[in-house]
Amino acid sequence: MLLATLSEASWATEQAQQRRAGRDVRQETRQGSRHTKQECRATNQQSNSQRRQDKRQTRQQGRQTARDIKY
Repeated sequence: MLLATLSEASWATEQAQQRRAGRDVRQETRQGSRHTKQECRATNQQSNSQRRQDKRQTRQQGRQTARDIKY
């Protein structure tokens, strides 16, 4: 009984750490994509639609990285 409770507690702790790591990755991705878009806008390198696509792709990659951490 005690062993089952301990293993459940350790699983919950591990799961919480995975969720936290996933959130951190997503937050860093958001900040990075904002920064990239602002730089691109300042230097006027691409059209607005291309900037949107780049930002969307960057965020999607961050989401996938977070999924890989969690699952």
